[in-house]
Amino acid sequence: MAKVTVRGVRKAFGPVEVIHGVDVEIEDGQFVVLVGPSGCGKSTLLRMIAGLENVSDGIIAIGRTIVNNLPPAKRDIAMVFQSYALYPHMTVAENMAFSLKLRGIAPATIAERQKAAAEILGLTPYLKRYPRQLSGGQRQRVAMGRAIVREPQVFLFDEPLSNLDAKLRVQMRTEIKQLHQRLKTTTVFVTHDQIEAMTMADKIVVMQAGGIEQIGSPLELYDRPKNLFVAGFIGSPAMNLMRGTVHLNGGASVVTGDVKLPVAEIGLPEGRPVVYGVRPEHLDLADDGVPAEVTVIEPTGSEMMVFLKTGAENLVAVFRERHHLTPGQRVHVRPDPSQIHLFDGETGERLER
Repeated sequence: MAKVTVRGVRKAFGPVEVIHGVDVEIEDGQFVVLVGPSGCGKSTLLRMIAGLENVSDGIIAIGRTIVNNLPPAKRDIAMVFQSYALYPHMTVAENMAFSLKLRGIAPATIAERQKAAAEILGLTPYLKRYPRQLSGGQRQRVAMGRAIVREPQVFLFDEPLSNLDAKLRVQMRTEIKQLHQRLKTTTVFVTHDQIEAMTMADKIVVMQAGGIEQIGSPLELYDRPKNLFVAGFIGSPAMNLMRGTVHLNGGASVVTGDVKLPVAEIGLPEGRPVVYGVRPEHLDLADDGVPAEVTVIEPTGSEMMVFLKTGAENLVAVFRERHHLTPGQRVHVRPDPSQIHLFDGETGERLER
């Protein structure tokens, strides 16, 4: 296990710079998720840590060793790809052992590591099967097993769950997290799925356009997003965001169009342009709330997602109660004033109240 340090790292393809001076500290034994929309640079950053892409500027260190000029084989890392990349002509056991054989590891040691990894991943009954005889989830376990037997300092995962169905993705999320808790190996995991990031990470790095927007624990990012991008990206469904101005007469509020939205404390001057944010679960039906029209209802079983229109704004509310609502129905919704997020109307940065 080892700490991973990324300091001032830049990456350019010809004249186009795609990573702009990124700084990340990944502590020994930490599970860190790089998350962001497609094209934000998260996979490129992971590939630079792995040695599959050259670093244009800056430093990447694994432990105390600067690895910028080291080939992947010398970095003591193991990578699990989105595609399982298994050898189809080899059995599960042979796939798991192949990299160790190339390194000249003794057969007894290979067998011992192979057995331990198979037991951890529940692959013991499948060691003599070929990849074509396995399900998608089993193939992904084999890819993970191939990484485990190497006993690396760092695990790198590049969107490993993207090819799995929804139910299997949930199962594999749990298995990967349990694997990390058992092995305690430093792990860097790339995904565009913020639910994966929230449920798996010790620390999340939110990336956008080749830079870092915010670094923190899942709940830090959820409860105190640094800016509008993080507020809109972290959380499913996304935070409701409405542009308006501060209004102080008759109690603090934010006015957007004809709608007045409550705020518990504000500490901002009259007329200040802001963006008012409220998460869907912090909206309630209340007689003294904002008038709105129900447009779409999506029951999920444990919750009900309701899409609303109020004035020119579209809102999403999530209710645990089973309200009897119908499209076109007029209701009143009230944001919880203590759970409001305010952002600067020009810069999009969080405003402290």
